[in-house]
Amino acid sequence: MTPPPQGSFAAPVSDRDRSVLLAGILLALFLAALDQTIVSTALPRIVEDLEGVSRYAWVATAYMLASTALVPVYGKLADSYPRKHVELGAVVLFLVGSALCGLSGEFGTLPILGDGMRQLVIFRGIQGAGAAGLMAMTFIVIADLFTPAERGRYQGLVGAVWGIASLLGPLVGGLLTDHAGGLIPGVEGWRWVFYVNMPLGLVALWFIVRRMPRLDPPGGGGRPDLWGAAYLVAGLVPLVMGLQLERHRYPWLPGVGAGADPRLWESWLTVGLLALAAVMLAAFWRRARSVPSPILDLGLFGNVVFRRANAFGFFSGAVFMSVVIFLPLFLVNALGVSATRAGAALIPYTMGLVVASTVSGHLVSRFGHLRDMVVGSGFVLLAALVVLARLDGDVSYAKVAVAMVFAGLGMGPAMPLFTLAIQNAVDVRRLGQATSAAQFFRQIGATVGAAVMGGVLAGSLTASFSHIEMPASISADDALSVERMAATGGGDLPDRV
Repeated sequence: MTPPPQGSFAAPVSDRDRSVLLAGILLALFLAALDQTIVSTALPRIVEDLEGVSRYAWVATAYMLASTALVPVYGKLADSYPRKHVELGAVVLFLVGSALCGLSGEFGTLPILGDGMRQLVIFRGIQGAGAAGLMAMTFIVIADLFTPAERGRYQGLVGAVWGIASLLGPLVGGLLTDHAGGLIPGVEGWRWVFYVNMPLGLVALWFIVRRMPRLDPPGGGGRPDLWGAAYLVAGLVPLVMGLQLERHRYPWLPGVGAGADPRLWESWLTVGLLALAAVMLAAFWRRARSVPSPILDLGLFGNVVFRRANAFGFFSGAVFMSVVIFLPLFLVNALGVSATRAGAALIPYTMGLVVASTVSGHLVSRFGHLRDMVVGSGFVLLAALVVLARLDGDVSYAKVAVAMVFAGLGMGPAMPLFTLAIQNAVDVRRLGQATSAAQFFRQIGATVGAAVMGGVLAGSLTASFSHIEMPASISADDALSVERMAATGGGDLPDRV
């Protein structure tokens, strides 16, 4: 039998091997996506055991920082070295990080690494560094294995895998934390949140080792610019940190915002991080213009499809994360539902996203009309967001669920189709950089969107309470803590007012 036509590399691969390899890389992607959310329900138990409540947020932030900042670096590596070697390196790094996370604090305080909580933060960064490669390489390998006409069908599966992982993460994390402690005597249940990656990751590793061809980059991308990579990471890390810091403790400007800490070093921390990010990113931009093999070829921005698709990807990432974060807050505080029901409201959103992502990929592969599909889903998403924006305290839970289904249907096509448009529009020799850029801009959009919407929420709450005459039972500290309602729920403050 004559091998089917392939994507962006020359070596033929049988249909069976392509299917098996696809299963392997999707399993690896599932683990990376799962670890963005699986730790959330285990964190209270983790900080209790490791006595690190003051560093609570850094367990999640370290993973997000590494998995965002290193995506463009993996894109360049994929354009310079065999894709198989890059994929194997990412999987091994992710599994090593997972094993180390599970061992955090087992041997007490260690030299350099510090106590158990600091160990966990560092090891989560290592795990995130591997996850960045799993996320970036999935789209790149699909582009290598399948022709442009086939890619939409299989990239639609990526959105489905991502949605399912986002849905299962908190549930699996809670179940393991509560019930896995008895599997091995002396091993706490929360450690299985990390150990569960090992058997699944080894299966993915077996698929890649046995079934994946080398996938040498077409034309050779040259040696990566290590200084450029350093400037990029040094710019993105403080950028993401500055956007993720709690606004009530680290406001945008000194002394601005309810509950703002008056100490200048804390007030200016956000501004300092963003300024450092601007300087480092400017250095990266200058470096990328002057070296022959930059981490991100700035010439890609001359492609109108690349520019527009990444701009839309940025905003779709912001919308996705904003809905996931703030809808449960509305349901708990405005409708008074339980945390369980608030979390369940995201299930229709995820299911709509999975269905739309999968179906849109198949439709584009069969009929084309990618632009029409993107525009049509955009109108569906816009209509759903208008409905969500007009919700009030009298809305029924069922109406929220219906609106979330349509929001998911509108959001679903964004992940596979924007990436597909970019891959079909760029030079095959820059496929890795272009594909990783799509993932990078979507993740940065999610980070920026969450930060901006958090600021909008805090400002709205502060303005709403500013004209209310607080009763004597409300202390000044309570009045200044309105902004913290976004993080704590704060349902008792309106009741007391």
